[in-house]
Amino acid sequence: MSGDLVLLTDRAQLRLGRGLVRTVRECAAAGLRTVVVREHDLALAERAALVARLRDVAGLTVLASRTLVPGAHGVHLAAGQPGTGVGRSCHDLAEVATAVEAGASYVTLSPFAATASKPGYGPALPPATYAAARRLTAGSATRVLALGGIDARTAAAATAAGAHGVAVMGAVMRSADPAAEVAALLAALARPREPRGAAA
Repeated sequence: MSGDLVLLTDRAQLRLGRGLVRTVRECAAAGLRTVVVREHDLALAERAALVARLRDVAGLTVLASRTLVPGAHGVHLAAGQPGTGVGRSCHDLAEVATAVEAGASYVTLSPFAATASKPGYGPALPPATYAAARRLTAGSATRVLALGGIDARTAAAATAAGAHGVAVMGAVMRSADPAAEVAALLAALARPREPRGAAA
């Protein structure tokens, strides 16, 4: 995995007439380097075909959600799934610790804030959780990415709380200009952090 911005796909949230492959290509042109292909409703062959099309995008790491899809660079596992993945969804510090021990390149820690993608999902984790997760990953290769309610405004708050970066779905998938949203997120992540007690 490269970069501290990860995009999770959900084609159901795209605006009418906008295709998923086109959207990811535009986001990659704006600087996106890692995408997690969800689309759990598709058959394995259909997901593999989608992964293959996205693998053609130069410089893009393509991960599959939950199941290792042929052609994907790796898998992003759900919190309770056994096995080892490039990334793993986490919802508390114990799950983060387990992912670090398993050698995950990154974890998504959620929810950071209220999210339109999963109404009622929460409550949001306290900012101190992200600072503690960053301390847990110190000395390891695991990066902590805040997920849930992330946009260009909350991305800065997430890194100030202690996250290394962010993972995003709805703000990009629902946007009229997904590439512009990615560019704004990357700009927010590039700004100097003003940490609230987070370990460097």
